[in-house]
Amino acid sequence: MINSQLQHQPSVKKEYFRFWILISIVAISGFSQGMLLPLIAVIFEKSGISSSLNGLNATGLYVGILLISPFMEQPLRKYGYKPVIIAGGFLVFLALALFPFWKSFLFWFVLRLLIGIGDHALHFSTQTWITSFSPENKRGRNLSLYGLFFGIGFATGPLLTPLVKINESLPFILSSVLCFLGWLLLFTLKNDYPEQEVAVHSLKETIKRFSNAWKYSWVAFLPPLGYGFLESSLNGNFPVYGLRIGFDVGQISILLTAFSIGGIIFQLPLGILSDKLGRRTILSSILFLGFVTFTIASFLEHSQTGLTICLFASGMLVGSTFSLGISYMADLMPKSLLPTGNLMCGIFFSIGSLGGPFIGGLFIQFFKSISFFHIIGAILFLLFVAMISFRQKRLYQAVE
Repeated sequence: MINSQLQHQPSVKKEYFRFWILISIVAISGFSQGMLLPLIAVIFEKSGISSSLNGLNATGLYVGILLISPFMEQPLRKYGYKPVIIAGGFLVFLALALFPFWKSFLFWFVLRLLIGIGDHALHFSTQTWITSFSPENKRGRNLSLYGLFFGIGFATGPLLTPLVKINESLPFILSSVLCFLGWLLLFTLKNDYPEQEVAVHSLKETIKRFSNAWKYSWVAFLPPLGYGFLESSLNGNFPVYGLRIGFDVGQISILLTAFSIGGIIFQLPLGILSDKLGRRTILSSILFLGFVTFTIASFLEHSQTGLTICLFASGMLVGSTFSLGISYMADLMPKSLLPTGNLMCGIFFSIGSLGGPFIGGLFIQFFKSISFFHIIGAILFLLFVAMISFRQKRLYQAVE
């Protein structure tokens, strides 16, 4: 008994060490992403580049994610988690380090595309690794910590933007150094492989796995889709809408920060709660309450105080939909299909992120008499309806 406990203790310590290394890397990745959005927007604005082209350049990240997604699963199954994370981390570091060398719209778009590819390799592998070694009763907690650390990194990244006044290259250099230091930590980890029944060699087998993953847990891909839409439309469209209804830039930044802080603070509590009460129960509740808060926001949109409270409450509720969606997918999916499921969560998040600014922009342009918050509320309500309509048993029968 004592010997078995002594043998078990080192493995627990190794898992603990591995988990914190992985979420530290995710925090650094979030930091670089959070820095790039406002930094490049400010640099391009000062250079006289139009807002539409500025926004187009920002899509490079999500285009990169979608381009690499179909090719991610096979290397992960063949080489394991660690090599894919190392490759992704190195690509992000390299792209960040290259920004200062040539200030060009097209070159920077390509670099953002490479960061999207690298970040997706990193996130896809870390998400799958964490879901594979996390016990079901701690899965929500672990993935919430994953989301929390990414959120903290993403929220602190813009703090480097003012350094552009000292030197335009300085934020890129500091961020690349930080990524390099985090990348070195990865070499301390021992490689591991996802559980698999058969190797993925052909396109036909890959499509079959995607089809099976969809049948098992299509509903779990909707929260990442909704979160991608919500995050990108809030950050991309709300500043335009806010200026049109009378807010200044400072007020808009406070409102968006309120949403981010709400999401960060309640990531972990909601994750732990989902372990105890069930992922579907928590997701259904927060999606419905998110719809309610955004509906209330539409009536208070001319009051900064009222809107700040509503957006903070919305962040508390729906700021965890991405990490909870991954946790729910892991609950529904056989372990052999976890890489495919994680990949599809990333794809759906990217589709939402690409569609958010476009749909939100059209809504602002053609429905001027209707509040912008109605489109977000409507999306959340549709996701809520899908969540409560889902029946797991039928899906298992469908797959069999």
